[in-house]
Amino acid sequence: MNDLLLLSTLLAGPKHGYALKKQIALITGHGEMHNNLVYPLLKRFVANGWVSRRESAGERGQTRELYALTAKGRQEIVRRLSDFSPKSSSGDEFSLRVGLFEILEPATRHRILDERDKWLRQRIDRLANLSASMPLGKWGGTVVKFLRAQLVAEQKWIARLRTKPRR
Repeated sequence: MNDLLLLSTLLAGPKHGYALKKQIALITGHGEMHNNLVYPLLKRFVANGWVSRRESAGERGQTRELYALTAKGRQEIVRRLSDFSPKSSSGDEFSLRVGLFEILEPATRHRILDERDKWLRQRIDRLANLSASMPLGKWGGTVVKFLRAQLVAEQKWIARLRTKPRR
């Protein structure tokens, strides 16, 4: 997910590595990505032609590398966003896709919503089977009830996303 997050951050326009790290920290709430992750990914993106790199003057006279998404990079983002499998995607990955729905075709958006909703229904059924098949105790029952409420809330959110007017 780090590579998709880093690539998609460039959709808003060119940025230098430090600004990318700050923006990703703001988006994820997990703190800055480490340099040992960001710069090798950017190097790979440049090598693949997804990102261009050029030197630019910094605010204090230093030279900075400025990274910009290429048309090929935008196509790669769309390809990766479209390649969605709820079994291999976390809730964060699903949320990232929804946040970038504007660059996806309506049919792709609906397919992603359908797949996630199907996964949620299966997960709710598994939790119901768990509750029915074994004693969970007070705390276990509380956890299952909480998890089910989260899944149901996400289903309701998905239903609202389906009816969101197109702009």
